[in-house]
Amino acid sequence: MKIKHLRWYMIGLVSLGTIINALARSSLSVSAPTLFTELHINEQQYAWILSAFQFAYTLAQPLCGFFIDVVGLKLGFFIMIIAWSVTNMAHAACNSWGGLAFLRGLMGLSEASAIPAGVKCNSEWFPAKERGIAGGVANIGTSIGAMLAPPLVVWAIMAYNWEMAFVITGALGLVFAVIWWFGYESPARHRALSTEEARLIEAGQEKHLEADGSKPSVMQILRQRNFWGIALPRFLADPAWGTINFWLPVYLMTVRHMPLKDIALFAWLPFLAADFGGMAGGFLNNFMMKRWNISTINARRIGFSTGAVLMLPLSLVGFVESAYVAIALVSVCAFAHQMLSTQVITMATDLFRRNETSTVSGFAGTAGWTGIFICTLIMGGLVNTVGYNPFFIILSLMDIVGAIILWTFVKARVADKLAAKPVTV
Repeated sequence: MKIKHLRWYMIGLVSLGTIINALARSSLSVSAPTLFTELHINEQQYAWILSAFQFAYTLAQPLCGFFIDVVGLKLGFFIMIIAWSVTNMAHAACNSWGGLAFLRGLMGLSEASAIPAGVKCNSEWFPAKERGIAGGVANIGTSIGAMLAPPLVVWAIMAYNWEMAFVITGALGLVFAVIWWFGYESPARHRALSTEEARLIEAGQEKHLEADGSKPSVMQILRQRNFWGIALPRFLADPAWGTINFWLPVYLMTVRHMPLKDIALFAWLPFLAADFGGMAGGFLNNFMMKRWNISTINARRIGFSTGAVLMLPLSLVGFVESAYVAIALVSVCAFAHQMLSTQVITMATDLFRRNETSTVSGFAGTAGWTGIFICTLIMGGLVNTVGYNPFFIILSLMDIVGAIILWTFVKARVADKLAAKPVTV
């Protein structure tokens, strides 16, 4: 039986994977206020726990991307799902911050596969003019998972204990692994793909970006200015998202003195806004290409620049009196970040061959998470002395620099300079 619009089901499946991925990742930050008390963890130790994950995640992204490019998306992502789910469940056996740091590091090695997997699926299943929206659908899972984490994890803690929070989020990953294995297949192998849709996908993909059958060359990728044109903006942009993900509950507890119940009620709002931001970026791309005949690459750059401007309210978070106004400002910035993040992540599919996209995405992700890692170490050491305000101000300006780099470094191929009307979704 053939399924209409099968490509959207496939990217939806990847999005479900990123939801589970982000849910497992966010289980620590939401549990942090409880762990501070029960395991006697302080901000510096918490920073080391985060850094262990971020360091491993940073190193593993290109490895995961290369692994997926070589063995295939279906098998490669399946292995990674199992790995991060089991490791997340093992957190329940920890009784010290050192144990949490060790397991968090192990978890980072496999969790790094989510974004490269989404990029790979996008490049295989979608024509060029739909990739902005498809990338938004894939990336939306990151913010949905982070949005679901506060109520789910707090419920598990209050109903059972903090250990059960990790068991539940890990078990959900094992369930998804089964769904993924039986649900996903490449376009060339999927029996439910209609001839009409297969032709639509093939006709809309850039011929000069077709896979050439070779393994990705890391050195060749790293020598290209287009790679650095998307890697450096991620280095500058991702620390803001890392701060929202990993430090927001701690900030609300220690600075704004919010009780755990209020954190559960309100800390998910920035991630809801982020969901809309990720989708808004894709639809903005589509609108500009259709209405104004703007090229794919320029539409991505304009979308990124728009998000960078919308990040500026982050500088005001520390100066408002109301905690709820602060959350509202963070929500605007979460919307903006996912809008710009979708643009730069999707550009890997616009600029590189389809047998390289996961590898490119992995190395660009390494650049982004290097920024998060450095930011976490600095925050962990200085937040008790200088506070959060200087970090909020600096982070709000870094995306502007990223936009300048994106316009300066990225050079569209000749074939990309001719704008075409997007395929109707």
